[in-house]
Amino acid sequence: MVALKTLIFSILVPGTVAGIIPWLLLQGSGGAVLLIPSIWMVGFLPLLLGVVLYLWCAGAFTFIGKGTPAPIDAPKMLVKEGPYRWVRNPMYIAVLSVVIGEAILFRSFLLAGYALLVGVVVHLFVVFVEEPSLRRQFGESYETYLHTVPRWVPYNH
Repeated sequence: MVALKTLIFSILVPGTVAGIIPWLLLQGSGGAVLLIPSIWMVGFLPLLLGVVLYLWCAGAFTFIGKGTPAPIDAPKMLVKEGPYRWVRNPMYIAVLSVVIGEAILFRSFLLAGYALLVGVVVHLFVVFVEEPSLRRQFGESYETYLHTVPRWVPYNH
């Protein structure tokens, strides 16, 4: 049942942010999009890496954390395995990677601006809503995690 809830959330939320909204923005931009082989096909790389990373994170939340990415049904246990060993927010990085890949693939400055907006909104949400909430939920375990794993960019200790 948890896996089904994760699937539904993934279709509704990241699917909207990285799928429906970019599609609508591209439709509204008026330019025809031709996917002919070119250097712009390099956009598939961040797009595919983002999808794989998101699925890995969603799986970790479901099977390790015993919850979903949805805030109303969040993991019961702090997930520190998989991509969460290297950064605290790989799921957001995954979604942003998909949008950046789409911006490159479709040569869209509008999508690049949207990616920037998504990045800023997500960062503010993480700093002012998510991290305080996780501090309350997981206490000292999360405090230790905060001090040992970077928020966005992995680095060697």
